[in-house]
Amino acid sequence: MLSESASVTDIRPLHDDLAAPFQIDGQPARGRLVRLGAVVDDILGRHDYPEPVARLLGEACALAALVGSSLKFDGRLIVQAQGDGAVNYVVADYDTSGGLRGYCRFDPDRLAKLETERPGASALLGQGVFIMTIDPNGGTDRYQGVTAISGDTLALSAEEYFAQSEQVPTQVRLAVGQVHDADGLRWRAGGMMIQNIAEDQARGSTEEAWERAQILFATLSEDELIDPLVPSETLLFRLFHEDGVRLFPAKALTAFCRCSEDRVAGMLRSFPPEDRAGMIEGDGRIHVTCEYCSREYSLDPAVAT
Repeated sequence: MLSESASVTDIRPLHDDLAAPFQIDGQPARGRLVRLGAVVDDILGRHDYPEPVARLLGEACALAALVGSSLKFDGRLIVQAQGDGAVNYVVADYDTSGGLRGYCRFDPDRLAKLETERPGASALLGQGVFIMTIDPNGGTDRYQGVTAISGDTLALSAEEYFAQSEQVPTQVRLAVGQVHDADGLRWRAGGMMIQNIAEDQARGSTEEAWERAQILFATLSEDELIDPLVPSETLLFRLFHEDGVRLFPAKALTAFCRCSEDRVAGMLRSFPPEDRAGMIEGDGRIHVTCEYCSREYSLDPAVAT
């Protein structure tokens, strides 16, 4: 059982940019916790996103890490939502090595016309779909689950995904915000998920224990999830100290991007020669900017032939 002064028995302390599983002691409920600091600040800072858009992308990143870090094989977990709203596309890509990246596409004019001061996911995305894709390495077939966008946060869409696609009772809480440090405002994000472990002959009914876990989980605030002064151990202790909670070794998260000059050249080769010719600019080169990390590539057209 963790106490206020307990430390994590891991090879590194649990601070930021990590995902960790936990188990409520003696109860059929398990969970995962994600705390993002520099990683999400890096991802959001690569684009000049308006605050509501940055918050939505931060949610997607936290959710991708939350679910993706539970995968038992090498591969990717992709969270995306697309709709007919001011934000028409948001995606976060988690690699099981711990890498995380994300991108959001939006219409600035339509965004400015939204009357809500702090629009949530459904207000930003409009009518559309929420998709989670599991993409194993090694050529194994992808698995994709789709549900409708619902609610003020992507957490509600994720809960619906688990209910429909995996039939696992799940509760999810996501939070994104900015905090002041010595260098100014920095983005932070956090996420927590609990799931009911199915009853069996040995365990018996889990309904009452699951209801109790949900009541305790409901007391979790967004501020606690992103507060850099509240260690993860303390956060879990506050929620589940009556039953006890076991925090397992954490996985480090990093900001990354898959782009490279070879990938960009390969993408250009997929276009017909006449289209590539139209991409050549005045300096005789083709210029491409990665939509994820904003890195700019300047390529000799010959490398794309």
